[in-house]
Amino acid sequence: MPVVEPYAEVSSEPSRQPAPYRERASRLTDAVVWTRTAVPGDAAPVLPDGCMDLLWTEGRLFVAGPDTRAYAGNAPGGARRYAGVRFFPGTAPSYLGVPAHELRDRRVDLADLWKGAEVRRLTERVDAAADPSAALEAVALGRAAQAGPPDARLRAVVTALSAGRSVASTADEVGWSERQLHRRALAAFGYGPKTLARVLRLQRALRLARGGVAPADTAAAAGYADQAHLSREVRELTGTPLGELLRR
Repeated sequence: MPVVEPYAEVSSEPSRQPAPYRERASRLTDAVVWTRTAVPGDAAPVLPDGCMDLLWTEGRLFVAGPDTRAYAGNAPGGARRYAGVRFFPGTAPSYLGVPAHELRDRRVDLADLWKGAEVRRLTERVDAAADPSAALEAVALGRAAQAGPPDARLRAVVTALSAGRSVASTADEVGWSERQLHRRALAAFGYGPKTLARVLRLQRALRLARGGVAPADTAAAAGYADQAHLSREVRELTGTPLGELLRR
């Protein structure tokens, strides 16, 4: 992507928006609140984007960890409602109280991370709410108030890597050694800075391509060596050729 505010690149990825899907800015800084109704056979993939989500569906609160590959789930039985709070990359672990790498490529019940009695109470509250998304947002706001803000240097890491800077220059920019950056990235993002850079670049490329930019121009603008490099990366990270993703 051309250099833009990084959350705009990852918060509204169309692959996370099978209809009917809605999202809005959250009262929690650097987060969005979304709702979706999934129907049987709906297997629209969630592509890696660096984000983590706090999710609700009837009777269940759970967390979607950072993905390194496409995730697809089918709606069991009839239509099923979902609500979620999607956190800017690197922010969720401080709110949830668990390192991101422990949740990588996983969907985990919130009761496995927080006290069971608390989760049961929160689940009942969200289930009973007229607007479950607003009730779920309140859960996230409450945790954020207790935890305090994430390390601001993590946003600087995302900004630098989104702009195509190297891992070494990113580490210098935030005042960490490369080893420190790698360790902190695992805890905050779920994987090392090189993988995070690949994920952010993928999102950049998909947004350009979905905006009608030709594949060769997308590859150049997003920072790939050439169109073949773009094609390989898309297939490796999503399991699907670029053309098929665009048709979806």
